[in-house]
This record gives sequence, structure tokens and C-alpha cells, in this order.
Amino acid sequence: MTSSSRFRVRSAIVLALPAIVLAGCGSRDSTEPEVRTEVRTVTVEATATPPTIAPTSIDRIVLPDTTAPEPSTSEPAAPVLVAMPPVVCMNLQSAQNAIQAAGVFYSRSADASGEGRMQVNDSNWIVVAQDPPAGTLIGEGDALLSAVKIGEPNNC
Repeated sequence: MTSSSRFRVRSAIVLALPAIVLAGCGSRDSTEPEVRTEVRTVTVEATATPPTIAPTSIDRIVLPDTTAPEPSTSEPAAPVLVAMPPVVCMNLQSAQNAIQAAGVFYSRSADASGEGRMQVNDSNWIVVAQDPPAGTLIGEGDALLSAVKIGEPNNC
């Protein structure tokens, strides 16, 4: 059988199949009972009145206002400053953890080799310099840690 004749046979089957299925849907067995619908209207008169409910008193619980006062828009909040911890010769992840423990959550890091590599896995890098020096007051983003990969030449 050639491929074109196989295509014609398949096409005929695909086109005939829905007709066969639909033809089976319309048949009715004469032994099935006939179903009839009957509609009746019923009128009901209301004779009873709903019971009256006496009002009751309920104690109200008043909670104190616990919302924080809105900050004044005229004065910006003062930045929180903390002392920069000594982090030279720590792995970069531990150094960042120490700065966060001091109260600053955003610090920056840079490749001290000058190659501009990104510190993706911080625990594979060692801090060789810090700016500003330990003890200086810093805020968010002020800490800059220079690091090289562990195993590369460094001063630690």
C-alpha cells in the first residue's frame, strides 16, 4: 500500500468516525419508560407571625490603639551608625555576617586582584582590605570589602 493510499484510508476513517459516533447517540430503546413532567401550583397562606426577640445588651470590648505614630514628613529619619568591625583575613561570608551582627545589613565587596570578578560564592573569598578601617562609624552600604579567592596570594 502506498503512502498516498494510506493517507486516503486514514482520512476516510477520521471523517467517518464522528458520523458513526453521532448516529449511535440518537437511538432510543422502546423498552425505556417515557418521562413526563407535571407542574402544579400550590398556594400557601401565612398565618403565623414571626416571634419577637427581645433586645439584649452586649458588653463592648475596646482595644487600645496599637498603631505606631506616623513619622513626621518634615524631618527625615537619622541613619543608624555602628562601629565597623575588624574583618580583614576573614572569609567574605563571615565578614558580611559580622557587619550584619553589628547592625548594618548592606555591605559591598570588590575583587582585590583587579580582574573585576564577582563574588558569587562569598565563602570562597577572603577579605584582604576593608574600607573604612575598624572602629569607624558606618551606615548601610558604607562598608567596602576587598577580597581575593581563597588560595590566591594575599596578606593574611
